[in-house]
Amino acid sequence: MKRRLFTLTLAASALAFGSLAQAQTRWDLPSAYPASNFHTVNLNQFAADIDQATGGKLKITVHANASLFKAPEIKRAVQGGQAQIGEILLAAYQNEWEIFGADGIPFLATGYDDAFRLYQAQKPILAKKLDEQGMMLLYAVAWPPQGIYSKKPLNSAADLRGSKWRAYSPSTTRIAQLVGAQPVTVQAAELSQALATGVVEANMTSGATGVDSKLYEHLKYYYDVQAWLPKNAVIVNKRAFNALDKATQDAVLKAAADAEKRGWEASRKVNTDTLATLKANGMEVLPPSAQLKADMEKVGETMLKEWLEKAGPEGQALMIAFRK
Repeated sequence: MKRRLFTLTLAASALAFGSLAQAQTRWDLPSAYPASNFHTVNLNQFAADIDQATGGKLKITVHANASLFKAPEIKRAVQGGQAQIGEILLAAYQNEWEIFGADGIPFLATGYDDAFRLYQAQKPILAKKLDEQGMMLLYAVAWPPQGIYSKKPLNSAADLRGSKWRAYSPSTTRIAQLVGAQPVTVQAAELSQALATGVVEANMTSGATGVDSKLYEHLKYYYDVQAWLPKNAVIVNKRAFNALDKATQDAVLKAAADAEKRGWEASRKVNTDTLATLKANGMEVLPPSAQLKADMEKVGETMLKEWLEKAGPEGQALMIAFRK
């Protein structure tokens, strides 16, 4: 009888330990942006939704502002399992695979409706590629439209020649080359310091990043050219996802769908709010001159042609799907 009780006690302990281990499944989610950024706020809500839906079986810790991995390191960290889940800027990986950079082509998709259509065309190809790399695409959210920040007035692209231009992706580097600026690679977490030390004099980013990095403290002008809407994607390691039970997997997918919808809606509001904040802090928020707009559209035409040549049949298929 004692031996039987001991065996039952061991079995009960094992079951309890297994349940506890499952309840304590923890994932790390690195992000490159500040805690106050709308993408990060959305990530924290995503994590909270999963915690609640699973009754605490899966807990996700969001590591904001490149505190766990720097922006260029996040995709590899998720792929290799150093982080189970992460947020990446798709366009930053264009040199790896051209399709990642489709939403960084200037003036291809300039508004939210076009940007969402581009995402729908891009999504199945992205999902297939990430699956081949041992990852899953959970959701993606667009940044607000990208404009040009400058210390000096810009009447045409010629006014950017020789300026120190912040680059954070292959496309922003190529823009600098085409307008005669000097590209300097600076990630979002280091942008404020780069501006304060004179490493950067101009850059192309959203109103959201402008507020996050307080660009109004260093730059005077913002030209609302609405050149493109790059996307952040949340990706997960397939092994980590497959290790979850079915109910937890379903909770993750449901929270991801909710985060995607919420994120796109938030982006629209953030675009309006952050441009107002830039103005309130003394920055001149201006429409581009006809010449500046024409110059930048010409840059976009060149970059689209180059992208199509490099992207091959996949790129052609994506453009056909987008333009239907």
